[in-house]
Amino acid sequence: MARRIDTESVHGGEPRRKAHDAITNPLVLASAYPFGSTDELHQYFRGELQRSEEYGRYGNPTQAVAEQKIAALEGGGNPQVAALLTASGMSAIVTLLLAMLRPGMHVVITNDVYRKTRVFVRDFLSRFGVEHTSCEPSVDAVAAALRANTKLVVTESPTNPYLHSVDLQGLATLARERNVKTLVDATLATPFNMRPLEYGIDLVVHSATKYLGGHNDLMAGAIVGAEHLIDATREAHGMFGAIVSPFTAYLLIRGIKTFAVRMRQHNATGQKIAEFLETHPRVDRVWYPGLASHPTHHIAARQMTGFGGLISFTVKGTTADASRVIDATTIPYLAPSLGGTEAFIEQPALMSYYDKSAEELEAIGIKGELIRMSAGLEDADELIADLDQALRSI
Repeated sequence: MARRIDTESVHGGEPRRKAHDAITNPLVLASAYPFGSTDELHQYFRGELQRSEEYGRYGNPTQAVAEQKIAALEGGGNPQVAALLTASGMSAIVTLLLAMLRPGMHVVITNDVYRKTRVFVRDFLSRFGVEHTSCEPSVDAVAAALRANTKLVVTESPTNPYLHSVDLQGLATLARERNVKTLVDATLATPFNMRPLEYGIDLVVHSATKYLGGHNDLMAGAIVGAEHLIDATREAHGMFGAIVSPFTAYLLIRGIKTFAVRMRQHNATGQKIAEFLETHPRVDRVWYPGLASHPTHHIAARQMTGFGGLISFTVKGTTADASRVIDATTIPYLAPSLGGTEAFIEQPALMSYYDKSAEELEAIGIKGELIRMSAGLEDADELIADLDQALRSI
């Protein structure tokens, strides 16, 4: 019987009996793992002997446990689901795309996927003959963008910063009919709120730096999918070398222990802040999947069990007014990440798109008065009071 996510967060992917009878998985710091004899070496490479990898670039015992834990969360206990841990969320994306794509192939990527993912597809993969088309994050738009040589659809759900949800079941059905693989960045949803694999999506990536790690103290990425897809990606990963350190894997295991508890708080606080902002006289518009006013709320409500701690909103005013609101807050930190114990707040136009002109920002739909806030684990009412006094300062 599949275990609930609270139990999987604590025990998933871990052996019941651990080294030295410890309650926690040990931190293994090693660059190589010696063999007892050449006969043992032969058995290992023939697949007859299960043991640690021979060299640290190909794996680590602490890393393996973190991978198994993420696979248990994202796969809902499905033993055919595997995970690969990388040095960052971006390295997970880059590793996967380089492993899957060849010159002459075509990628469909939705246009509010994480900016650096879009830049990598547009500016780097194009150098090697990989074609791409950008489109709106909807099944109809993806269908219109598909070509005979399309091999992969890349999207995000919810998207960043406007938190649009993509119909995963519809996307998976479309892709299977066209023999196209699907990749979803589910960092903002997390496996607590949504498991894309259960809707037929082929591969899921996470910036484990965010909600999975949960404490703003590590950087890691994860790729999750069917075991044969992850094995093929792992082969490429061993060459690229964007490996996670054993200590980071250890911190990630520790962070995931409280994952379910933290996500309940993030969900509750995010919803409460979004509802407050929607009625505030100094706020023009709020984007949050849990609000009926969000244009893709009907999709989010169908495939998500909670809506996370990220809220985007525009103030009634200018870019400078939005900056004044941010500077007037006393609890959130002005920082570019999300999903940790501390609340963060920022203006995407400045933090992520500082190099863009006003015309370029308008073309990509990023307003200067847009604010993105990641609710932490602070008291929700105190975060709301802080936002209220900051908004009333403009």
